[in-house]
Amino acid sequence: MTIENLQNGSDIRGIAIATDEFEITLTEEIAEQVGRGIVNWLVAEKGLGAELVAQKLTIAVGQDSRLSGEMLKAALIKGIRSQGANAVDTGLSTTPAMFKTTQFPDFNCDAGVMITASHLPYYFNGIKIFSREGGAEHEDIAYILSHTEPNEAAELGHFSGREVLTLYAQDLVAKIRQGTGLVIDKPLASFKIIVDAGNGAAGFFAEKVLVELGANTTGSQFLEPDGHFPNHIPNPDNAEAMASIRQAVLDNHADLGVIFDTDVDRSAIVDKFGNTLNRNNLIAILAKIVLESEPNATIVTNSPTSTHLKHFINRLGGKQVRYLCGYRNVINKAIELNAEGIDTPLAIETSGHAAFRENDFLDDGAYVIAKILMLLPQLKTENREISDLIAEMAQPVETNEIRFKINLSDYRFYGENVIATFADFIAKIADFKTDLDNEEGIRVNFTGNYGQGWFLLRMSLHEPLLVLQVENDVSGKNELVIAKLLEFFAEFSNLTLPNF
Repeated sequence: MTIENLQNGSDIRGIAIATDEFEITLTEEIAEQVGRGIVNWLVAEKGLGAELVAQKLTIAVGQDSRLSGEMLKAALIKGIRSQGANAVDTGLSTTPAMFKTTQFPDFNCDAGVMITASHLPYYFNGIKIFSREGGAEHEDIAYILSHTEPNEAAELGHFSGREVLTLYAQDLVAKIRQGTGLVIDKPLASFKIIVDAGNGAAGFFAEKVLVELGANTTGSQFLEPDGHFPNHIPNPDNAEAMASIRQAVLDNHADLGVIFDTDVDRSAIVDKFGNTLNRNNLIAILAKIVLESEPNATIVTNSPTSTHLKHFINRLGGKQVRYLCGYRNVINKAIELNAEGIDTPLAIETSGHAAFRENDFLDDGAYVIAKILMLLPQLKTENREISDLIAEMAQPVETNEIRFKINLSDYRFYGENVIATFADFIAKIADFKTDLDNEEGIRVNFTGNYGQGWFLLRMSLHEPLLVLQVENDVSGKNELVIAKLLEFFAEFSNLTLPNF
């Protein structure tokens, strides 16, 4: 294992706590090297050599509630300071707030670094990096990990500590007040809204945002940071987590439930009736909000979104671009389209990563909730609920996701070959028709004896897996679709076929 092996797309990720199954790969020594690499990257790639020489180059570092966070943060700060740069320890933080340390005048940092591994088990940890321009790209991480050499001539950089979540929350509160269109301090005074922080870093949202806006947050759960994550996985894309917040909303007769992942770059909601609004439904709500203010705009999503979502966006006058999975991929596609003159205000994945152009294309779960909170007073005067915004979007009757493990070291080449062969198999089935509006894997629409729906076969972004997603509008028909497809997959000896 080398330091370069810890690259995970546009961030760094590894095992930070040893278990019976896993050895540590993300050590304090590596974190210190990453700290040096970040400074070297800022100097070489961002042109901040003069700031370093003048002892003004400053980097903020924060962490979520993970057990290994403090240890890795201390080592990373040591590496930063050893290169002559200044470090600001922001303590318990969120990923969006760490980017904002480069934007808030009170911080004015040259970079922000977040120590997190999102929703992964407690023994993982990772590092996300922001410059003033936004999140680090794949090539930036590669540079950082391959340029960790020490600056022997540097004087030790300064160290300071300053909490960022209060300022971040105040910024959200001001935006929500303005967004409601009401000239009052407590626009949410008539609402009961509960928060599920999953024992991650989102606990601040109840007290510092909702209470400030007048909401009653009684019934909020798992607000205390706990890196063991004892209650449920902090992941709004997880069925158990969504069931937990749903039950809390119903038990407490709340108007709205809000759930975040560990580092608050993803979120979802539950309405007063217990409708879980994540994945395609969350995309639809945000698309509705965007298209009301920007008619005919384009929304970029990742590839495994529902056909019903596309029809919904089209009926609203918008356009959906299905693009590659990976939050940086959808964000960068939206930025590219805007540069081409195509009005694209939103990039969002089914996992809950959502980035608005008006918010620097930052994938910010708290800002997603802020956009929804802005609507609540108006909806109440109209006697409507959040879920009414997407009442006209059809919902699939059956959904399945099947993951085929590839048992080879060169799994990507093998997986792409399976997908290429899959195209030939599909072409022979009369009720299957390839959907050309797709840029990842193979997407197929089906009819006839198989019901009415679609499936998508694609490579997992980071794991040795082929992922098959199937949606059907006819009850009992997914079983037929999957049985037919398993005839194909059974021919590949290096795939592990799950029981179904």
